[in-house]
Amino acid sequence: MVMVTFVCGLAPLGGHAADQPVKIVVLGDSLSAGFGLPMDAAFPARLAQALKAKGIAASIANAGVSGDTASGGLGRLDWSVPEGTEAVIVELGANDTLRGLDPKLTKTALDGILTKLNDRHITVLLAGMRAPRNMGADYVRSFDAIYPALASTHRLVFYPFFLDGVATDPKLNQGDGLHPNAAGVDVIVARILPRVEELVARARAARGL
Repeated sequence: MVMVTFVCGLAPLGGHAADQPVKIVVLGDSLSAGFGLPMDAAFPARLAQALKAKGIAASIANAGVSGDTASGGLGRLDWSVPEGTEAVIVELGANDTLRGLDPKLTKTALDGILTKLNDRHITVLLAGMRAPRNMGADYVRSFDAIYPALASTHRLVFYPFFLDGVATDPKLNQGDGLHPNAAGVDVIVARILPRVEELVARARAARGL
């Protein structure tokens, strides 16, 4: 994994600490890492541009690893989310369901990630995932329930489905039908942006605690 950080917005020179850019890490898999796309078209880079356009100061590090599972994210959490990180966007679980992993395993790993971030006083946005409908009704029901359940037990910002408006649309996905193309990434950014703004606001508020 190569960590690339995108800085958006400007903090006043010599400004108060409260005015400094919020340090965000996107902990995810290929969907956020930007599989098949140039780096400047990946989700973290496009999100940074969207925040900058709104005058919101933040730095966003791309800690996405193609093929990663929720358990993989938990295993690399300590070095993927360095000291000084104020907020994390957790986007994991797509590979778990594509591999048909037990939803209990996915939930346990995600719960571990959220608990560790909470213990470090890092503000979190949890981006949900849904199982492919061809996995069978029981599996779909169990997997899809993971994210709302975690959102109800952890203090975080919740975005129910990372691929909302993009999944299954051939115009917004690459040839594999799984990974968003550049236009798809822009749809994801536009839809998730209000939740990211809430994430930034919470992280700034936490500076005063």
